[in-house]
Amino acid sequence: MVTVDVPALVAQAREGRPRAVARLISLVEGASPHLREVMAALAPLTGGAYVVGLTGSPGVGKSTSTSALVTAYRKAGKRVGVLAVDPSSPFSGGALLGDRVRMSDHASDPGVYIRSMATRGHLGGLAWAAPQAIRVLDAAGCDVILVETVGVGQSEVEIASQADTSVVLLAPGMGDGIQAAKAGILEIGDVYVVNKADRDGADATARELNHMLGLGESRGAGDWRPPIVKTVAARSQGIDELVEALEKHRAWMDERGVLAERRTARAAREVETIAITALRSRLADLHGDAHLGSLAAKVASGELDPYAASDALLATLTEAEAPEADRGNRPDA
Repeated sequence: MVTVDVPALVAQAREGRPRAVARLISLVEGASPHLREVMAALAPLTGGAYVVGLTGSPGVGKSTSTSALVTAYRKAGKRVGVLAVDPSSPFSGGALLGDRVRMSDHASDPGVYIRSMATRGHLGGLAWAAPQAIRVLDAAGCDVILVETVGVGQSEVEIASQADTSVVLLAPGMGDGIQAAKAGILEIGDVYVVNKADRDGADATARELNHMLGLGESRGAGDWRPPIVKTVAARSQGIDELVEALEKHRAWMDERGVLAERRTARAAREVETIAITALRSRLADLHGDAHLGSLAAKVASGELDPYAASDALLATLTEAEAPEADRGNRPDA
């Protein structure tokens, strides 16, 4: 195992050294044996970053909008981290479109850190390591973290569970109105953006979206109503209005305790995911076990139902992991 000086890496990341940040995220993506140590070191340093998720269908201008937001936040003196999640190559597992050409203007800015991550087959529009990568950027002192998902369809809306504020982008002439109506998109957006608003049909797209949001409303007094912002991200038009909408949503969440609730829920999902992954890994060790084969045969023959077989398998796992002294002290031992 390669020796890694985790405390030194974390200290360098806090100083804004990009190589240290890159190394920490690589440890996360590779599920390094040092991952637990990394997360333990980062835990007290997190919680300061504002996480904004950007999602939408392919071609709506997510990368261009992300780049324009980076420019706006940098003008405000904020350090910005970008996680750009790309589809995985079916051959290498690496990220396609990982060159992030549209964000090349920020490549030499020490106040900006940009990282492409491959989904590696993970559904939902995000990479499985995204929550931990967000923690790395947060601990590294980023004031704002922009998470750009892969192009999503009707159900890949996982960004809503990872971001403080979710931005849904649409564009005129792409059928996004119909797509939004039948997707979970209308339920996850905190701010909606009609990008490429210089095209014909932009006003109609905004009206249609506003109408659909109204139909789906079940909000009370004081609840947040997602605004619709029209932008031309390629020319930075409407970006100031978008930033203003984001800051208003953040202030609204702070005022009502919603931000803390969202972050607690996010942490709960992260803990649950780690626990389930660990359990699956332990169960995988039993796949060659004779007991599993015996249970499977009984389920196939109808002698046992799958739930009872699952209970028996979990009991076997518990028995296998119990200390020998404990097993000897049990009444049935």
